[in-house]
Amino acid sequence: MEDLLKVGVITTTHGIRGEVKVFPTTDAERFLDLHYVMLDTGRDFRRLDIQNVKFFKNLVILKFKGIDNINDIEMYKQRELWVPREEAQELEEDEYYIGDLIGMEVLLEDGSKFGELKDVMETGANDVYIVETKEGEEVLLPAIKDCILDVDVENNTMTVHLMKGLI
Repeated sequence: MEDLLKVGVITTTHGIRGEVKVFPTTDAERFLDLHYVMLDTGRDFRRLDIQNVKFFKNLVILKFKGIDNINDIEMYKQRELWVPREEAQELEEDEYYIGDLIGMEVLLEDGSKFGELKDVMETGANDVYIVETKEGEEVLLPAIKDCILDVDVENNTMTVHLMKGLI
């Protein structure tokens, strides 16, 4: 399990006073409860204390303490924002952090190995798990109860039922 969880990506600057537009990879309202984020600078992580949060369409506009000029933040366009796991949002039952799912061994109902979870596509209705089979093929599995039978984060395994038409 990762120590840091991604909460967004800086898309561009907003105005000239150091604000940035962020594409959230978590519930956008979550930013209202955050006091800081960790900016992946490409070399290391830099703590940025949040001064102000606004919303614009599907984006979050953040103002960080001590960054008052566009030139201080412009170089961080397309950089990811993270929070430590202990600052992460509490999960409901059957909710998981994407970082915990990536790399999971995917098993069939009979216990045989099917493949490895490579990525998660977030769609409007439900997430879709991208699984690379042991033969190297890509299979898309909807994250619904009929298909995903069990997720065991501790043992890094997921048990699935292959519904008709998925392969």
